[in-house]
Amino acid sequence: MKAGGALVLTADAREAARRAAGEARASLGGLSPTFAVLFASAHFFGSAQDLVTAVAEETGQIPLIGCVAEAVAGGAREVESGPAVALWLAAGLGPVETFGMEFVRTPTGGAYGGYRFGPGPAGVHLMICDPFTFPVAELLAHLNSRVPGAWVMGGLASGGLRLRQSRLFLDGRVLPGGAVGAHLPRAEVHPLVAQGCRPVGDPYTITRAEASMIFELGGRPPLVRLRELAATLPGRDTELLARGVQLGLVIDEYRAEPRQGDFLIRGVAGADPDSGAITVGEAVEVGQTVQFHVRDADSADEDLRRTLERESTALAGRRAAGALLFTCNGRGSRLFTEPDHDAGLVAEMLGEIPVAGFFCAGEIGPVGGQNYLHAFTASIALFPDVVP
Repeated sequence: MKAGGALVLTADAREAARRAAGEARASLGGLSPTFAVLFASAHFFGSAQDLVTAVAEETGQIPLIGCVAEAVAGGAREVESGPAVALWLAAGLGPVETFGMEFVRTPTGGAYGGYRFGPGPAGVHLMICDPFTFPVAELLAHLNSRVPGAWVMGGLASGGLRLRQSRLFLDGRVLPGGAVGAHLPRAEVHPLVAQGCRPVGDPYTITRAEASMIFELGGRPPLVRLRELAATLPGRDTELLARGVQLGLVIDEYRAEPRQGDFLIRGVAGADPDSGAITVGEAVEVGQTVQFHVRDADSADEDLRRTLERESTALAGRRAAGALLFTCNGRGSRLFTEPDHDAGLVAEMLGEIPVAGFFCAGEIGPVGGQNYLHAFTASIALFPDVVP
């Protein structure tokens, strides 16, 4: 597999397409691309169709997905202001099937249409979804239970502020809602998910819960446990806890001492001061092990570094050919003091490989063998070089 990428900083759609396609194709070294991923800043909201049409003309009408986003990444850079287009081309991935999906509400709930995750080689699915019209979390739950082995990587488009303002790219078309995706049944893709949190205090076993509400942790109300924790933490961690409590659900209950990266992170969405119960953004069960977490720039940096270090070891001398980066729009300059943090760290740890990405309103990636929708996460689809 070989990838090529380009980041172009211009607001002219046709000029951006011409330059991006030329630079990305040049980095393929003469190979013909068979798949394209295109991300454009919000400056291209009104000219999205012109951009997609021009890119399709320049690349030869190959399968393409992408979106308009709040901000984009290309190579080791993240462009959070000003016009930018990131184009990523790939050759040697094997078959690529692009698809569009929609969600239709019905009297009994709703139905997904446009594409069927069926039998056969499951492989990896890249998906970009409109946050207003496509409830992807429910689809991921369905895949986890009904289509094991179907991994999903991607994110929620962040370029629109309200219903029907998203701009999703599918081959030569621009869609205002639903979801677009690409099925790569034979491509080798390593999913990397860094959730950017750090555990504090001790782990607890859930001893009483219903759905997403926890009534007892180790026999005591969660709010009591939180007050006890706050009284023992250093000042900085107490401040972070006050800004927003996160709860980590242990992924592997057989691990003796779970550490950072061993949890599925979910925010504490509410609390009942009378009973001391809390509500989290995930269904929980009695017997699960959980631990409170805090989030800050240092924790996010540490988590992503550890994730990339593990991947570098797993590659065992192979090089990374390219990557797609789906990072939260709450990261970037909103979280880190230095620019280009996530894209720059990928380049630092894995080399200056072709990378394209966008700042998402929610990130999709597998944790512990299950697909999830995340927040404040860097989700990376990494494509290793194929060993001859």
